[in-house]
Amino acid sequence: MMKGVPYLFTVAIMALATTLVSAYDPSPLQDFCVAINNTDSAVFVNGKFCKDPATVTANDFFFPGLNIPGNTAASKLGSSVNLVNVDKLPGLNTLGISLARLDFAPYGLNPPHTHPRGTELLVVMEGTLLVGFVTSNPNKLFTKVLNKGDVFVFPIGLIHFQFNIGQTNAVAFAGLSSQNPGLITIANAVFGSNPPINPDVLTKAFQLDKNVVDYLQKQF
Repeated sequence: MMKGVPYLFTVAIMALATTLVSAYDPSPLQDFCVAINNTDSAVFVNGKFCKDPATVTANDFFFPGLNIPGNTAASKLGSSVNLVNVDKLPGLNTLGISLARLDFAPYGLNPPHTHPRGTELLVVMEGTLLVGFVTSNPNKLFTKVLNKGDVFVFPIGLIHFQFNIGQTNAVAFAGLSSQNPGLITIANAVFGSNPPINPDVLTKAFQLDKNVVDYLQKQF
C-alpha cells in the first residue's frame, strides 16, 4: 500500500496545478450571473457581484447602438473603438466574451496594443485594413491586408494593430474571449504612465536622446 502513496501524491499535485493554471475566464457554474454594483445580498463571482436571478430582466442581456458609427474625428489617430464588455452589458458576467465596434477614418489607426486577458477575432465589414501582431521573442511579425468579409485572429496577450490603408472609412467588429479583456496601448503605457517611468530608463531602453524621451512623455 505504501508504494502507491507517492503516485497518489503526484497525481494530487498535478490535479491541483491544472486547476490553478488558467489563462481564460473560468467557466460559469450557473446559467448566468448578471453583474450588479449594489453588493447587498449578493455573491461575489468572477470579479463582479451577481444580481438576484429573481430580479433579472431581458434588458440585462441587451445593449443598443453598435449600428452607430464612432466619432473618429475626436481622436488624433482617426479611430474609434466602442467596446461592449461586462461594464456596459451586465449579462456578460462569467460568460467569457465581449464585443467591439471599430471605426476608422481614412488612414486611421488603432495603435499597437494588447489585451492581457483575451484573444481577439476581427471581421472587416467595410474598407481595407492592414493588420498584424508580433509574437513573443524573437518578435516575429504576422501581417495581412484585410478586405470586406475577411477575418483575422490576434492571440491573447500579443501586441497587435489595425490601420486603414484605404481612402474611405473602414468598419470592423471584434469578438474577444473575455468579459473584460483589458487594454494596454503600448505608447501610452510606456510614455504616459502615472507616475512617469524614469526618463533614464527609457533613454537606455530605446537608445534615444533624453530630449526625445522628454518630448514623447509630454505627448502622452
